Amino acid sequence: MKSNFSIAAFSALIFTVFSCGTKQQAGPPPAPIVPVTTYQVVKKTVKGIDQYPATLVPINEVELRPQISGYITNIYVQDGQEVKKGQRLYEIDRSKYAAAQQQARASVSSAEANLAKLTKDLERYKRLDEQDAIAKQQLDYAETAVLDAKSQLDFAKAQLQSATTDYQYSVLTAPFDGTVGISQVRVGAQVSPGQPLLNTLSSNDPMSLNFVINEREIPRFNRLLNAENNPDSLFTIKFSDGSIYPFPGQFITIDRAVGRQSGTINLRVRFPNPNRELIAGMTVNIQVLNQDIGEQLAIPYKAVLEQMGEYFVFVVQDGNKVHQQKVTLGSQVGDEIVIREGLEEGNVIVVSGIQKLREGSEITTEIPGQQ
Repeated sequence: MKSNFSIAAFSALIFTVFSCGTKQQAGPPPAPIVPVTTYQVVKKTVKGIDQYPATLVPINEVELRPQISGYITNIYVQDGQEVKKGQRLYEIDRSKYAAAQQQARASVSSAEANLAKLTKDLERYKRLDEQDAIAKQQLDYAETAVLDAKSQLDFAKAQLQSATTDYQYSVLTAPFDGTVGISQVRVGAQVSPGQPLLNTLSSNDPMSLNFVINEREIPRFNRLLNAENNPDSLFTIKFSDGSIYPFPGQFITIDRAVGRQSGTINLRVRFPNPNRELIAGMTVNIQVLNQDIGEQLAIPYKAVLEQMGEYFVFVVQDGNKVHQQKVTLGSQVGDEIVIREGLEEGNVIVVSGIQKLREGSEITTEIPGQQ
């Protein structure tokens, strides 16, 4: 009896071990079917836009600084006033400069009279010399006196020119049409050459806009700069409140060199400014049309998966299995993104549920819990 019990227990142990080994050797359970929603790729009419931060700068801008010493006696413009070229802006006390100019004129007149007298004396001495009526030395003295008088006249004229320039500098005028800023001085302020800053004058129309691109984009913008025919709305301005400036811009130039440290380069676009909506120093966004114009493949942006700087979508294949397809992205338009490469019209892609998918995953478009 005891022997039979031992045999039975040993047999049961062997059966248990065999059963466990059989379970461990069985394959993993099949992958679950992932519920997803899908989207069929179609072409849509889009308008692709690249956007860059930019700063408005005037075509012409100058700091108004005094070039002579004195006191401000008149300010002819109001803060922020539009002015015309040659219009008076500021006046520095002119009295001493007017006096210096008068004195210089008198010196010129005196030097001219002296030269005229000495010239006549020289002519007389020449006639006497022809008759051997004077010594040669006296003629030489007369010729030297005339040369000295000419030098004195040239010096007097230079003094007059200097005095006239100072007198003209006593009134500052606008070198071009534009708008002045807020005056930095008041009547009675003392000034000296270069100090202080009186005001700043900026031109208004047209206005330039500067923005920066990466050096990788230079070939594209070179083509735009050299193209004979570009869309009228190639460059537009978007204000900080989201409104769009009504006038398109004209691409003017690309800077001469790429920044060694930044790897970027400056570009300039010119915009008309008839209504003075553009103000120097404003920060805006410049919008540039890109290649994504017209009929393009566009899909919901949420269908795109990023991995290590590359972009993929899951394409549904026969048998309801998915393939992870690499794509090249274009412009974002609302909640959709243009696909430049990687998909064809009619492809079916997964839109939601992509986080649970892997290459070859089986999907269903049925929602769990619903029949």
